[in-house]
Amino acid sequence: MSGEGYRPAAGVMLVNDEGRVFVAQRLDTAYDAWQMPQGGLDEGEDALEGAMRELEEETGIPRRLIELIARAPEELRYDLPAELAGKLWRGRWRGQRQAWFLFRFLGTDEDVDLQTAHPEFSRWRWVEPDALPELIVPFKRELYRDVLAAFRPYLVRA
Repeated sequence: MSGEGYRPAAGVMLVNDEGRVFVAQRLDTAYDAWQMPQGGLDEGEDALEGAMRELEEETGIPRRLIELIARAPEELRYDLPAELAGKLWRGRWRGQRQAWFLFRFLGTDEDVDLQTAHPEFSRWRWVEPDALPELIVPFKRELYRDVLAAFRPYLVRA
């Protein structure tokens, strides 16, 4: 899959002991938009490093409280809708191509702190994996279905 025109990024599916997935509500949108932690990679940054960095930057969860379970076998991508394509990322990208990682959360709910240096989320919760596609903005639903398909074998009770 060609990555041309797509912003390099990483995403994190974080599961707790009950097999539920971490989602948080975005601050910067009018939608009731919930999502898993994800974001762009820095120039030359390894995708796994970027995923762990994004998780900590967005949730306050340190690396010592996560354990890698799996990486999606291929990059997944989404396209921005036309009304956002020229606005986000200064119009440079048509969407994102993301490396996705599944992590087990080793901490407690008290270890989550959304009041980070640059907050992106207003609140968070644990949800059943199959609820994910309906929580995300419509243009990312297929991406979330692909993430679920990639990690389904590990989600019985992660």
